[in-house]
Amino acid sequence: MAMKTKQYDDIIKECQVKPKYIHNMLISFFFGGAICLVGQLLTEMYVHWFGIVRDTSTTLSIVSLILLTTLFTGFGVYDRFGQIAKAGAFVPITGFANSLTSAALESKHEGIILGIASNLMRLAGAVIVFSIVSAYVFGIIRYVLSEFGFVPELEHISYLAQQIELYI
Repeated sequence: MAMKTKQYDDIIKECQVKPKYIHNMLISFFFGGAICLVGQLLTEMYVHWFGIVRDTSTTLSIVSLILLTTLFTGFGVYDRFGQIAKAGAFVPITGFANSLTSAALESKHEGIILGIASNLMRLAGAVIVFSIVSAYVFGIIRYVLSEFGFVPELEHISYLAQQIELYI
């Protein structure tokens, strides 16, 4: 008995599991925010406990999150966390660290140059290109908006940032 394509598609639609968009969105929001909270707590810890300047402590907290993610990925913990946290685990910088570490672990048997380095560059290359293009586009948008007076010019922003730092 031959089934028509339309009938087959209807049966597939009926049997297909419906994604829980709102549920997944809330879980992702919670865990993405929790990762950002850990980063902020690390920044505050570096500033108040170790006396490191805020700019340096921010960079240090990002490096710490990358290191922790790399270690957790190597031990297989971050992949299980990603199953629970959904997109929230992969949106911050930790997601990029996880993808690079996973690519390196999967291709280590091919050697350092042909395996690890080529797979890392394949993955990182797309991210770098997208980052450069989006920075260029947003820079043009920012320039146009500042020319028409919709947003303050950059000198004013750096002055405001200095004034805010005086009160922190």
